[in-house]
Amino acid sequence: MEHNPANSNFIRNIIKDDLESGKRNHVITRFPPEPNGYLHIGHAKSIIINFDLADEFNGKTNLRFDDTNPLKEDVEYVNSIKEDVKWLGYDWDGLFFASDYFEEMYNRAVLLIKKGKAYVDELSADEIRAYRGTLKEPGKDSPYRDRSVAENLDLFERMRKGEFGNGEKVLRAKIDMKSPNINLRDPVIYRISHATHHNTGDKWCIYPMYAFAHPIEDAIEDVTHSICTVEFEDQRPLYNWVVAETEMAGTPQQIEFGRLNITNTVMSKRKLRKLVEEGIVDGWDDPRMPTISGLRRKGYTPEAIRSFVRETGVSKGSGFIDSQMLDHFVREDLKLKSARTMGVVRPLKVVITNYPEGKVEMLEAENNPENEEMGKRQIPFSREIYIEQEDFMEDPPKKYFRLFPGNEVRLKHAYFIKCEDFVKDEDGNVVEIHCTYDPETKSGTGFTGRKVKGTLHWVEASQAVPAEFRLFEPLLLDEEPEPEVEAEVANVAGTEEDAVEVEKSFLDHVNPNSMKVLNGFVEENMKDVAPQEKFQFFRHGYFNVDPKHTTADKLVFNEIVSLKSSFKL
Repeated sequence: MEHNPANSNFIRNIIKDDLESGKRNHVITRFPPEPNGYLHIGHAKSIIINFDLADEFNGKTNLRFDDTNPLKEDVEYVNSIKEDVKWLGYDWDGLFFASDYFEEMYNRAVLLIKKGKAYVDELSADEIRAYRGTLKEPGKDSPYRDRSVAENLDLFERMRKGEFGNGEKVLRAKIDMKSPNINLRDPVIYRISHATHHNTGDKWCIYPMYAFAHPIEDAIEDVTHSICTVEFEDQRPLYNWVVAETEMAGTPQQIEFGRLNITNTVMSKRKLRKLVEEGIVDGWDDPRMPTISGLRRKGYTPEAIRSFVRETGVSKGSGFIDSQMLDHFVREDLKLKSARTMGVVRPLKVVITNYPEGKVEMLEAENNPENEEMGKRQIPFSREIYIEQEDFMEDPPKKYFRLFPGNEVRLKHAYFIKCEDFVKDEDGNVVEIHCTYDPETKSGTGFTGRKVKGTLHWVEASQAVPAEFRLFEPLLLDEEPEPEVEAEVANVAGTEEDAVEVEKSFLDHVNPNSMKVLNGFVEENMKDVAPQEKFQFFRHGYFNVDPKHTTADKLVFNEIVSLKSSFKL
C-alpha cells in the first residue's frame, strides 16, 4: 500500500503507545458492516483506516458482518461488501459473521441473568421509551425489573423456543435507570424476531441487539482496537460494561473518530435505500450514488479514493469535506493513466467544401502527451466531420475564438478550417457548417505561416461511432448537515424507529438535473472499448465506459469528472 506512516493521527499514536508500553503485544482491527445495504464512501474511510493501521503495525484486520437483524439483511449485501473491500485494494485476515457467535452470545446473556444483570421485560416498545426518561429526567424501573433469576431464565429459554410473538418480550440489561447516559438505562439486548436469517435460516427466533453483540464479537476475535465513528462514543460505557459483565477473555478498546461528511452527498444507507426503492436512481450502483459500487461504475479509481481518505485525515471532528476534493484526486490519478481521445456530445455537421469527395486520410495523434509510453494512434479525416454545437455562433460576442462566419480555427491533430457559410432548418437552428481547409496547415508539419486562437475537437463523420454520454451534477442540492442517527447506533428501545431522529424529507432536495443523457459520437478506434475503460475526452473531461448499459451495439460513457476545478489542496 502507498500510505505514509509519517502521517500521524491520534489513533495511530494510541496503538503505538499501547505497543511500546507493553499494554498490547499485537494489533487486530476489524471492519464490521451490517449487511443491510451497499457500502458508501463513508464506509471506505473506515475500511482504509482499519486496514492501513493494521498493515502499518504488522497486525491483522477481520471482515465481520454484524448480521443481527434478519429483517433488513441479505446475502446480496454480503457479496457486494466483499467485492467493495477487495476493489479498494484490501484483503481480510479473517472472515466472520456475528451469526457465527449466536450460541455464545445466548450463553453470555444467560450468564447475565444468573448474575442478576439482565431480565425479561414485557413492556411494549412505546412503554420502554416512556419509562426511559429524557436527557433531563431519569428513567423509572420497569415493573418486571425485579423478576427472580429462575423466572428470567425460564422466560428467556421460552423466548428462544419460539413460544412468544414478535414484540411480546425482550431481554434487557439491568444497569441503572437513573444514569445520566441514556444508553445505560437498561438497554434492550435481545428481541424476538420470527424471520429467516440469510446465514442461520430458521434456527433462531431471538436476536441480539447490536450494542450487546458487537463488543462480544470483538472480544471473541481478540480485537485490540475497535475503531468506530464518533456517534458511538456515548455507547462506549455500555460496550465496556458488556465485555466486563459477560466475563469475556478478550479486552478490546473502543476508539472513535469523526465520520466522513461530503457536501451535496447522501451519507446514510437508509436514505440511499429510499432513493433505490423510489426509483430515483438506477439501483445501488447508479453513478450518482456515493456507494462504492456507484463510484466504481462512474469511473472513480480505488487509488483516488484511498488518497482522498488519507488526505482528509483522522480526527474526532466530523466537519464537511468539499466534494471537489475527491474529484481532484481522481484527476490526479487518471491524468497519466487515461488515453486522450475526442468525443462530440452535441454534434453539429461540418462540410469541408474544398476537401476531395470520397477521400479519407489517416492522421497521427498522441494518446497522452503527458505520458509518451502510451504511444500514438491513427484517426480518419474526410470531407465531413462533427464538431460541438457550442463551437459555432452566427453572431458571436467579443473574445469568442471558435467558428463563426469568416473565422479560422485549428482542428485538433488536423488542419485549419475557415467558416464560409452555414445552413439552418425550418426553425432557424443551424444544422450544417460549410468550411474550407488549408492543406498546408496539417498538424505536425511545422506550419508557422499564421496563427489562430481557437482549437476544436472533432470526429470524422463517415466512421464515427454513436455513443451515449451521461453527464452528472450533484444528486443532492442541499449542503446542510443531515440530521442523521443510524439505526445501529443506539437502539435502546428495541425498535429501529426509536434510533432515528425525526428528519426533514431529504427527497425534496434531490436535484432534478442530476443526470443528462446526450447522444453524440466518438472516434472510430473506440468501437471495441471494454467496460470500465477510462478516457479523457478533449475539452470535456474524464469518462468511464459504463459496465451496466454498454453492449456490443451501444456505447455508454459516464462522466467521471470535468477537466478542471477551482479546488486547491
